[in-house]
Amino acid sequence: MSNIKLFESKQIRSVWNDVEKKWYFVVEDVVAVLTDSKDPKQYVKRMKLRDKELAKGWVQIVPTLWIDTPGGRQKMSCANTEGLFRIIQSIPSTKAEPFKRWLAKVGYQRLEEIENPELASKRAREIYKQKGYPDDWIEKRMRSIAIREELTDEWKNRDIKEQIEYAILTAEISKATFRLTPSQYKKVKGLKRENLRDHMNDLELIFSMLGEASTTEITRNTNAKKGIS
Repeated sequence: MSNIKLFESKQIRSVWNDVEKKWYFVVEDVVAVLTDSKDPKQYVKRMKLRDKELAKGWVQIVPTLWIDTPGGRQKMSCANTEGLFRIIQSIPSTKAEPFKRWLAKVGYQRLEEIENPELASKRAREIYKQKGYPDDWIEKRMRSIAIREELTDEWKNRDIKEQIEYAILTAEISKATFRLTPSQYKKVKGLKRENLRDHMNDLELIFSMLGEASTTEITRNTNAKKGIS
């Protein structure tokens, strides 16, 4: 599952690795935050030319992982906290120290949430409140997250694990519910990197929940197995 983290109001996309129990962050997003570069890709290329040792070990510390993007799920260069600390060494930035503290805080909070899942819900509610969402909408949004997790748990039980498969199945549910795929729906709403469901009204959230809850029931009742054509 991909998530958006905020550092000084700037978005950093991240993915949690359940096996390693670590966050992986999109390198381009981190470079953009620490350098204010308008072309992070080019900055990374120049950085690797400057730092030969970093370039040599790049593949080991920067794997490519599936990330949500405006054009759909794509593979992007990511690094965990240890990898980012190494990359930061090659970025002359006054923002490096606050960012290191932020990384440590994010990692600690995630470990807390694993031990106590209620903390994750509490923090999500606080973030939505800070963004100005009304309480009744927040409750629907939190319920939609729980229903989504129920559905993905069912998929995992049937050996559906690849993110591309999740994206295909999610698109099918969205088409059945709204006659639009998530990427098409985002275009209709004029969204780019934003989370689609965070920009749904009450009725849209309810329809989304109904679609996913129904799919979960169908999956359970038919004992569906993995098979995407």
